Amino acid sequence: MNPTHNSPRDNGNSIIPILMVVSTMGLVLGVTSWRWSWPIVFPSSEREVVTLRLSESPLTRQVGLSVSFAPVVSRVASSVVYVYSTRMVKSPYGAGLRPLLDDPWFKRFFGDRPDEVSPHHEPRMQKQQSLGSGVIVSQDGHILTNNHIIDGADEVKIGLLGDQREFVAKVVGRDAKTDLAVLKIDAGDLPPVTLAESSKVAVGDVVLAIGNPFGIGQTVTMGIVSATQRGGMGIEEYEDFIQTDAAINPGNSGGALVDTEGRLVGICTAILSRSGANQGVGFAVPADLARGVMKQILTKGHVVRGYLGVSIQDVTPELRKDFPVPQGHGALVGGVADGSAADLAGLKNGDVIVTFKGDPVVDSRTLKLRVGETSPGEKVELKVLRDGQEKSFTITLQEMPDHPDNDDSNRADHDANNSLHGVTLSEIDEVARREHGLPAALKGALVAEMDEDSVAFEAGLRVGNVIQEINHQAVTRPEDAAVAMQKTGGKRLVLRIWSQGGSRYLVVGKD
Repeated sequence: MNPTHNSPRDNGNSIIPILMVVSTMGLVLGVTSWRWSWPIVFPSSEREVVTLRLSESPLTRQVGLSVSFAPVVSRVASSVVYVYSTRMVKSPYGAGLRPLLDDPWFKRFFGDRPDEVSPHHEPRMQKQQSLGSGVIVSQDGHILTNNHIIDGADEVKIGLLGDQREFVAKVVGRDAKTDLAVLKIDAGDLPPVTLAESSKVAVGDVVLAIGNPFGIGQTVTMGIVSATQRGGMGIEEYEDFIQTDAAINPGNSGGALVDTEGRLVGICTAILSRSGANQGVGFAVPADLARGVMKQILTKGHVVRGYLGVSIQDVTPELRKDFPVPQGHGALVGGVADGSAADLAGLKNGDVIVTFKGDPVVDSRTLKLRVGETSPGEKVELKVLRDGQEKSFTITLQEMPDHPDNDDSNRADHDANNSLHGVTLSEIDEVARREHGLPAALKGALVAEMDEDSVAFEAGLRVGNVIQEINHQAVTRPEDAAVAMQKTGGKRLVLRIWSQGGSRYLVVGKD
């Protein structure tokens, strides 16, 4: 897939990876009874056999709350570990001044004066340590945790519950797109957690979060599953989170979210918060997704994903007028990469993908997940709506590239009633390509300037975007945009724009 990326609207909340960062200068919160089970065996790339415990049985759901979860905790607590990663960072403020400058008391009297201080102090290297959690998933020492805890680390150590020793961990592999990492320690016979099938988790199920919040030691909190299949948060590229109100705080990153039978249902990853601490909205990567990522890391050394080669987006109520499809169905193709699987099969801009491998496509997020978990080289059946007519395609998926691309000054108007009023368009020259990171083959009209109180800005158009179509008419230069607007009257425009590495549709103005 080559999806467009939209940042969540700023509403005062922050998405925070829930690790802690400790420096040598001080403490800083980082942006910060079994049913039955059977083993899963993964032959690793070194032909080592890795066995996981999986329980497929559904959770026993009884009305009423248990008096105590102590038996559950006692079974799983020793499977949750402490993760310490160390890195050296450069401090621009010299010997210990940064914590002083950041202190609210100091600022009260002296204000923010970094420019007056830093020129007189040589930068020095400073040790920084991230504190997080992890979950033992195999008896021989494989551990699941979050990638953001160990990313860029010079050394990773593991602490076990009730054990004063620390073990140096090997980073077996990691996947930034899901924020997961697999570690390995040699510590003898370890107690692995049993993994549940997280697809069977339901909203309202009681869950326990176990981790190392604020570095104070292992802590257990209780809540319920608030939502499943939560995405569109802008946290990671592949999002299918379990949302919970169990208290999750900095340091819980990589910790366990377990059900009332002590089975792992998720890896705690992030919180939505205004304060930086728990406010009842936490997110965990589902165990099913984590298991799939781990399997690929152990068998292939890295995660390989299927690649369709399209930029996709949801069909919003505004777009549904131009791309008729029932509400809650379909993923709209905003762009098709040259030479991609979609291009070779004949998919076009404006197609709405409604089924993938025979299953309905609810939205762009679910399609992205389904394509990503499909192996490259596999043939898949797609159905799309094109101009209201259903068409079927057989597509052989390619392998997701490391950096997928969708290769595909004049005032825009002088009429205040035009929906592009306040937008200045220009030709795409080499300077513009370098400045805005535009692909060499990209054609269209570049948004060079725009008024922030314009209708187009409110709709989401930004400087650096490239307009490729206006009301389904191709735009390769600013003059094409003017002609297209003359034909449409310029009030309600359906733009196809290139933005942040892919193309998507945007509705500007009203009828």
